[in-house]
Amino acid sequence: MANIIVCDDLRSDALAPYARLTEGQLRNQSGLFIAESGTVIGHALDAGIEPVSMLAERRHIEGKAAALIERLGDTPVYTAPDEVLETLTGYKLTRGVLCAMKRPAPADPTSVLKHARRISVLENIVDPTNIGTIFRNAAALGMDGLLLSPACCDPLHRRAVRVSTGSVFQIPWARIDTSWPAEGMKMLHDAGFTTAALALDRNSISIEDPLLKQADKLALILGTEGTGLMAETIALSNHTTLIPMYNGVDSLNVAAAAVVAFWELRRR
Repeated sequence: MANIIVCDDLRSDALAPYARLTEGQLRNQSGLFIAESGTVIGHALDAGIEPVSMLAERRHIEGKAAALIERLGDTPVYTAPDEVLETLTGYKLTRGVLCAMKRPAPADPTSVLKHARRISVLENIVDPTNIGTIFRNAAALGMDGLLLSPACCDPLHRRAVRVSTGSVFQIPWARIDTSWPAEGMKMLHDAGFTTAALALDRNSISIEDPLLKQADKLALILGTEGTGLMAETIALSNHTTLIPMYNGVDSLNVAAAAVVAFWELRRR
């Protein structure tokens, strides 16, 4: 049965995840993240993520959020007059509904690798929009999983989750829990993966090269915005690869490069 609670004051502790807590506080102190929009929340529930509460505009309670609310059982669903919700600094309800959810237990990187044939490793990518877009690309184009270096942005950052349209709940991923790149690259090679660093290097081969397409297990490594991959990562990779370009353009945004590479090197 729906548990609808009307709030007239956003100072309530129950609304702290929506009104006051930063991304760091949500993650480190509360063990929560915020999912935004019906589509994203639906994917999270499908993946077994546990809801803590929902915040919805009144007009959506019996509208587009009704089916989600039914799935929440007795989880609190907070609502308030529009003028109250509009005071949520940085949290304008452009999609009408937010859901505070418990962060799932971190996955083991070896579990992502176990049955995978095509994965991508993200090294030190810090922009949540890029992370979310890469996750969406990876899910759409048949990648089997994603691994993140220790310094990568949190995939459960609110913006990353939203930009991914919930793909962070649809594709296996894990943060590498050993030193990167030395031990992380060894883990990939020990699991039988051919590693390909996407980088501008005089020894780079085209992503169209049969050496890459024919690899039984391939790990495509993408580097941080701006500076790209670390020299040590490139040195430890089996191959360095690039996307052929024209008109003097030498690089793409990392998320754009990812979608090209994922399509070209997808499982056949």
